[in-house]
Amino acid sequence: MVKGRERVLVIGLDGLPYSLVKEPGQKKVFSHLKSIIDSPNSCAICAEIPPLSPVNWTSFYTAQGPEVHGVFGFTCIDPAAYQIFITNFSQVKIPTIFDRLGEKGLISRVINLPNTYPARPIKGMLISGFVAQDLKKAVFPPPLFGILKNKGYKLEADTIRGGKDFELLLKELRQTLSARLMALELFWPDLAWDLFVIVFTETDRLFHFLFPALTEENHPLHNECTGLMRELDRAVGLVLERFDALPEPKRLIILADHGFTTLKKEVDLNAWLVRAGFLHYSRKPEHELDAGVISEQSRAFALDAGRIYLHRRGKFARGKVTETDAAKILQDIKAGLMSLSCAGEKVMEAVLTKKEAYPGATHPLAPDLLCLPRPGFDLKGKFDRQEIFGHFGRSGCHTVQDTFFFDSQGCKPLKLREVGQEILSYFEARSLF
Repeated sequence: MVKGRERVLVIGLDGLPYSLVKEPGQKKVFSHLKSIIDSPNSCAICAEIPPLSPVNWTSFYTAQGPEVHGVFGFTCIDPAAYQIFITNFSQVKIPTIFDRLGEKGLISRVINLPNTYPARPIKGMLISGFVAQDLKKAVFPPPLFGILKNKGYKLEADTIRGGKDFELLLKELRQTLSARLMALELFWPDLAWDLFVIVFTETDRLFHFLFPALTEENHPLHNECTGLMRELDRAVGLVLERFDALPEPKRLIILADHGFTTLKKEVDLNAWLVRAGFLHYSRKPEHELDAGVISEQSRAFALDAGRIYLHRRGKFARGKVTETDAAKILQDIKAGLMSLSCAGEKVMEAVLTKKEAYPGATHPLAPDLLCLPRPGFDLKGKFDRQEIFGHFGRSGCHTVQDTFFFDSQGCKPLKLREVGQEILSYFEARSLF
């Protein structure tokens, strides 16, 4: 008997909390996911830290943690010029699971996977996800550009305008959802693939701005938001129908990259570092990413999602912190942040040293401290904020815990990197390596 082609389908549901789908009242909204959530093969796992999409999706598709793949947040800094850059695929210098499978002749098709922009060659087909801006640079192979452009493929919802206009946000999210399904129709039918990945980011975009609308029935936009989630669930159902029709052997994995909860307060660590005397500005910041304001008197600064860097001599052009001083500064910052409270509530769950957060890390972008907030507090590292606590248009924020996961074969990983490792092991076990 000839063994059939092994296939693995991965459905990504960006930011979907396990507990949200598990709630009895939400099962009417997530009708297709109901059988998934009721299965003993579903569970809540933990995200990589910090719980950001580029960190976690990169961990998934490299099968490695941040200490290896080098993506620690949405941004990175040039230590000579003090310029902040948005993280993208070009910072990932190690092989992906698609590279490793391709070396063995296995074909991957990938739709809307975050932090794969600009697209680079794989054995298969790729449409980049967030932070993709230019469709031409977001696809491989290049002929896909013309096909997708003619079909009106939409890379991303306009959350800048949508964050102020919720009707526009919901409209845009429906458009991107339709785009993912259009790509599904293009990539799936010939079944000439071994690994298929499709990521729906509409969950994350909606949750950032309207998370309470899903959990509070009296919210004025509750019906509209649950309606969008029903559309997303139907989209997932269409993918599941295609999976069910596949011949054996096959495997289904559904995962989120982090959890979500209602936002209590944004907490700006640079504002705290300024007040605590660790960070000094040479001039007024021109914008939120204006790291050029960091003066030589500064001993530390923060980048997004709780990353704190010592302003070290020899690492940063204006840095003065020596190794002799480093331990005391880190101790003082950690003690100060662990005592930080908002309205009587403790903000930090933990403040980890580099060795604690990323054992064995030698990557130059690894932070000296990594702050993990308690649920509901969203850590920022802006350079133009003066207040430590505030609200800036968002109502939901990421969590490490409560990350949705399902595997038809019952694997229950601890973190996202292990999902990538499991996929590689799956194909290897079938003598394809």
